[in-house]
Amino acid sequence: MSEEIDPIAQVLGRGGLLARAIGAYEERPQQLAMARQVLDALEADRYLLAEAGTGTGKTLAYLLPALLAGKRVVISTATKTLQEQIYFKDIPLLAGALGVEIRAAYMKGRSNYLCKQRFEEFSKEPKFAVREEGLLWAEIEGWAASTESGDRAELALPENFSAWRELSSTAETCTGQRCPYYEDCFVTQMRRKAQEAEVIVVNHHLFFADLSLRTRGGEEESGVEVIPRYDAAIFDEAHALEEIATDYFGVQVSSWRFEELVRDGTRAAGKVPSLAPLIVPLLGAVEGRAAGFFSAVEAATGLLRGTGRGRESRDATVRLAAGALQGCMQEQGELLHALRELSENASGAADAPDLEAIARRALTIADDLSFVTDACDDGPYVHFVERRGRGLFLRAAPIEIADELARRLYTRLGSAVFTSATLAVGGRFDYVRRRLGLVSAEGEPRVALAELQVGSPFDYRTQAALYLPTHLPEANAPDFIDAATVELEKLFAITGGRAFALFTSVRNMHRAWELLERRLPYRVLLQGQLPKAQLIEKFQEVPSVLFATASFWEGVDVPGEALSLVVMDKLPFASPGDPVVAARIDALRNAGNDAFGAYQVPQAAIALRQGFGRLVRTRNDRGIVAMLDRRIVTRGYGRQFLRSLPDCPKFGKIEHVERWWDADSETPR
Repeated sequence: MSEEIDPIAQVLGRGGLLARAIGAYEERPQQLAMARQVLDALEADRYLLAEAGTGTGKTLAYLLPALLAGKRVVISTATKTLQEQIYFKDIPLLAGALGVEIRAAYMKGRSNYLCKQRFEEFSKEPKFAVREEGLLWAEIEGWAASTESGDRAELALPENFSAWRELSSTAETCTGQRCPYYEDCFVTQMRRKAQEAEVIVVNHHLFFADLSLRTRGGEEESGVEVIPRYDAAIFDEAHALEEIATDYFGVQVSSWRFEELVRDGTRAAGKVPSLAPLIVPLLGAVEGRAAGFFSAVEAATGLLRGTGRGRESRDATVRLAAGALQGCMQEQGELLHALRELSENASGAADAPDLEAIARRALTIADDLSFVTDACDDGPYVHFVERRGRGLFLRAAPIEIADELARRLYTRLGSAVFTSATLAVGGRFDYVRRRLGLVSAEGEPRVALAELQVGSPFDYRTQAALYLPTHLPEANAPDFIDAATVELEKLFAITGGRAFALFTSVRNMHRAWELLERRLPYRVLLQGQLPKAQLIEKFQEVPSVLFATASFWEGVDVPGEALSLVVMDKLPFASPGDPVVAARIDALRNAGNDAFGAYQVPQAAIALRQGFGRLVRTRNDRGIVAMLDRRIVTRGYGRQFLRSLPDCPKFGKIEHVERWWDADSETPR
């Protein structure tokens, strides 16, 4: 392909349209190679696995082909932050360089948007869980009167602002075209814009919520989808797909779901005075039967709440074996009867769309309740009960999503691109091919698949050093975290703070923070003290140390000298106490496979690469990554972890790390 007729080089190449639009533009061969492969996959109706190292510029490498392919393409990202970057920054940049208008749409789940009907109802008698929420009401009212999008992201609301549930709708609570505000609804407007778009930017949660809705009954259903029909999909941060798809292909019933049904039902019944005397007692019956059922579940699973002043229940999870809830059958039967009686009497009322919605919800919850409690020991789903705060959740999750993806998505989609900086393990795509169902259990291809790996343009040999101490206790030893904090303090001293301390458990994070918080001469931040974006903002203001866990291992971008050290306490193996992880391990073992080598190690290797990737974000960054878990050196499987990481100097003694850091102190970082 000559450069003169290469549409990719004409835009992304040296002297191309983008270079003319950006003064300091630099051609990246890795970006060009990826863009050409993505365009080829989209045009030829093929699938592509593309690993693109940090700094490749992979967003533009798939966005430009999406515009050139002449198809409606959905771009799905792991985070709303990246979603916003693509829509508000990258698409306008390309549009300006190309000199064309790009028809693009930006979609989030309906719970992100203000529901005009629910806002009107709440405004009549606003009630708030805590006084602090009530203080924000005037600001919300002013915003509601002026907003054009209805997106709560325009407001600086706390992440846990509980009243938002009263101001937004869900698929269950929405009355659709029977709503008086349907034509002016923010979600309706979002969907209409998406219908006219050639590129639709969503996040993985919305993508799989939509896919689950439209394929729930086995055959694809029309009219229930949120995202308009599309020809191709591009999944950025594709390493996160398995976990998110598992959530949305599963079923969940919670005590909160019943509380919301009763609350919404009471409100709906109040609009129909003639039916209220009939419906309100039925809602009371559902409320009472639900309380009895969940109490029985607590007793059967050992998740009884603490009682008395100051005694809080602890979050916990219990996997359900077949017959585990046999002792709750009477309470469940009474609850199912109450739900069906409510549904029968709430349906069919003329001009009562809210009650019709309650009738549908009651039936859906009854079906879901029957499913989540029907645990069996050799089925395709793992069933479990979770306590989170005051809520009790019964869940059924697919043990494997490979077949689900093949059935629900691949048979309906001509082309898909899966990309991330971390897809391969030890230089191979075997793991992700199996987990995402791109090949069958026997290894036979399910789709026409191409693969591409392009490395990072960064020079990790000079920009990063890896510290691997072996003198600390074993990672599962009782004194490990105390010894690790001593090492942390020494490492922080080398870089003057400017560090992420990443942990594999909340308990270890809090323990390390408690031991060091008063001793460190830097700003000390703890995950959970503030919203994520505010923590990052404060971290960058002055030399700081941030103690964090899962959500900071990936998707966090702090370029420059503000982040010069990333310390990880342990190899990030998924907890075998997690019911889904445990069920996957059992399934692999029962099939005669090595669950540790085929699932646990590759999964942890990808998570480790994500943690490592927080450090070097630009060509001028320089810093240290430390892994305090000695198993990466002392165990045979540690070699697989090390092969997955960028090639950089490795040290086993802290004085050698300090010497490396001081050797080139003039290097920008």
